[in-house]
Amino acid sequence: MNQRVVITGMGVVAPNGVGLESFLQSLKEGVSGIQHFPELEDLKFSCQIGGIPSISEEFKRHYFTDLQLRGFNSSGILYGCIAGIDAWKDAGFDNNADSKLDDETGLIFGTGTSGVEKFREAIYKLDDGQVRRLGSTVVLQTMTSGVSAYLSGILGLGNQVTTNSSACSTGTEAIIMGFDRICSGKAKRMLVGSCSDHGPYVWGGFDAMRVMTYKHNANPKKGSRPLSASASGFVPGSGAGALVLESLESALERGATIYAEVLGGAVNSGGQRQGGTLTAPNSESVQKCIKKALEFSEVQASEIDVINGHLTATSKDSVEVQNWVQALDRSGDDFPHINATKSMIGHCLAAAGAIESVASILQLKDQFLAPNLNCEDIHPEIAKLVPLKCIPQSYTQKPLNILAKASFGFGDVNACVLFKRYKA
Repeated sequence: MNQRVVITGMGVVAPNGVGLESFLQSLKEGVSGIQHFPELEDLKFSCQIGGIPSISEEFKRHYFTDLQLRGFNSSGILYGCIAGIDAWKDAGFDNNADSKLDDETGLIFGTGTSGVEKFREAIYKLDDGQVRRLGSTVVLQTMTSGVSAYLSGILGLGNQVTTNSSACSTGTEAIIMGFDRICSGKAKRMLVGSCSDHGPYVWGGFDAMRVMTYKHNANPKKGSRPLSASASGFVPGSGAGALVLESLESALERGATIYAEVLGGAVNSGGQRQGGTLTAPNSESVQKCIKKALEFSEVQASEIDVINGHLTATSKDSVEVQNWVQALDRSGDDFPHINATKSMIGHCLAAAGAIESVASILQLKDQFLAPNLNCEDIHPEIAKLVPLKCIPQSYTQKPLNILAKASFGFGDVNACVLFKRYKA
């Protein structure tokens, strides 16, 4: 079966906006969600800035009961559930606890780590001999598939329910996996997305690797600098993004709002060969992934209007742009527009692909280009390939039809998906 797949609902929990309306406004206005955290300074982190969504205790109670929140200490699962429930409601469905089991809808919701703070809490209790005081939700909050378990139970989803984990490409990969399942006729709808925890126990390893910036602790909003000559490492972030994918036939049948169409995508690995390592991409495989995504989507390279890149504000930004140039065989004035959502929210790790896909689809739906913050000094190696006019510095109204979104993760893994503006 070759079902057409569309997006009928979205939810987002991002450092610069919780909920679609807030996030969209921040994208248009170029609002940064990066801030300084004294806790990181006290712990002697080199990078003392990051992006954490702002969620109050009162807000949590719109999504969880007091009983569910008792002993709850997993930020990633919290973010994932909020984004997933919002996407489900946005698609026109209810999350009534008494609803019937939905055999036609599945869930693929990824993460990198789950419940790190809960793990820490459990370790201290165990070391103190308090095993009986761990609580009944420790396992659920700390297992990788915890977010899928929570969400599927809240929404009553009866098709495939699983969690994927592929480092920074997790969210983009989840979209492609859900797309494939609908195309094959195995599901009518798939709720897909990804989430990430925050805090020193998640970010500490990256700080030790010296891949995060340490130069902007006094001016956090200037810290995330993708495509910039003065980029000095990524800024960590957290949150979640969620999308309801649905067959076009089903969406039209129930009169659903359609944000965009998913044309197809590809995933692969560089195998840590030919220059690829645990932390660096095999450029040949990156280019193959992009080309395969185009091939599977039946799209010509010349049809790409905009790229939402991975672009982490590290030394690999120029390599990524070079890979796009090679894969699309387009450079100079012929190169598509390119933007980096990470300039506003930092690198949200496993959640990055999903949050940035939501940003991509909002740009297609509302026909605008979000700005790249902190990129006044374009990297000289990038400037040789891409003119500054292709890298928007402010909100730009622009006719857009096809957008390519890619993510590249630790372990030399790649994912690229193509979205198209939907016209009835």
